[in-house]
Amino acid sequence: MDPVVILTLVAAIVVVFLVASSVRIVPQARRYNIERFGRYRRTLQPGLNLVVPVADRINTKLDVREQVYSSDPRPVITEDNLVVNIDTVLYYQITDPRSAAYEVADYLQAIDQLTVTTLRNVIGSMDLEETLTSREEINSRLRAVLDDATGKWGIRVNRVEIKAIDPPHTIKEAMEKQMRAERDKRAAILHAEGERQAKILTAEGTKQKDILEAQGTQQAMILRADGEAKAVELVFQAVHRNNADAKVLAYKYLETLPHLASSDNNTFWVIPGELTEAVRTVTRAFGDQSTAGPPHPAQPGEGDTADDADASHETRIPQLDEGSTVSLDAAAAADEAEKQAAAAVSDAKAEAAAAMSSQMPRRGQTSGD
Repeated sequence: MDPVVILTLVAAIVVVFLVASSVRIVPQARRYNIERFGRYRRTLQPGLNLVVPVADRINTKLDVREQVYSSDPRPVITEDNLVVNIDTVLYYQITDPRSAAYEVADYLQAIDQLTVTTLRNVIGSMDLEETLTSREEINSRLRAVLDDATGKWGIRVNRVEIKAIDPPHTIKEAMEKQMRAERDKRAAILHAEGERQAKILTAEGTKQKDILEAQGTQQAMILRADGEAKAVELVFQAVHRNNADAKVLAYKYLETLPHLASSDNNTFWVIPGELTEAVRTVTRAFGDQSTAGPPHPAQPGEGDTADDADASHETRIPQLDEGSTVSLDAAAAADEAEKQAAAAVSDAKAEAAAAMSSQMPRRGQTSGD
């Protein structure tokens, strides 16, 4: 084989190797640190980059995207001497690839240890209850310390979150009992408030019911009194319209007396004081027209009593018969007046009953509201 051809092939191979060694393609969101003869030279950016073959080499390849690092649970002592296990989640991003590669040997381990020490300092100044309720404050203080410490490492801590706080088992049981007691307390308070409101509403409903019943009774009594007043007025007008004299009035007066004791519930009844005057009026009116003739009473002696006098007076009461001279027109007018009065009383009672029935739905509706 011709030596020239061999040299040409060797030269071509060397050129291809040199070209391949001098070209570096960096993916997006990646950074390559280049060293020349063991010394940092530059950082390659995404895209096509040219380096000096053999002299330049890639030392570290870094990802500049935001990354997540989750630490293992670490024991931390609170201010009230309780041990709790806390694990955190860290969100960080490399902002300076050179510092991340040359300022710290292992930035993840450094961040983890710094997080643990800072967390112990923060939690050590809080008791257990404050620790459980102050996560935002703990996160803010952790982020401030970590961001300040990792800035010279070329790393920016974007966010720190406490993933879990695990107190001891005995503390959990005590907390559960406390929460159960609080729930029972709130339930008892709500139950008492409900009973109080129910009693208040019941009392208000009873009050409204009594008021409406009293108003209904009042209206019924007013209507009944109006009916009786109208009945009396009609009787009075009928009597005066027919010119009834004293004889007819006295007779109707005596005729009404037996009705006073007609009820079964009456245990006694009172005779009006005008009875004697009515009897005298009837006696004077009809005494001269009696069929038996007027009696001749004996003169009362010294030994006669007032009862004997009244008895002798009652024996002189005449009985009305068909031959009496009482005006028939006046008696008919009195009877008609009595019927009209009875009808007026019935109408008044009907109006009172209608008023009472109309009040019943209103009372029910008010009680329901």
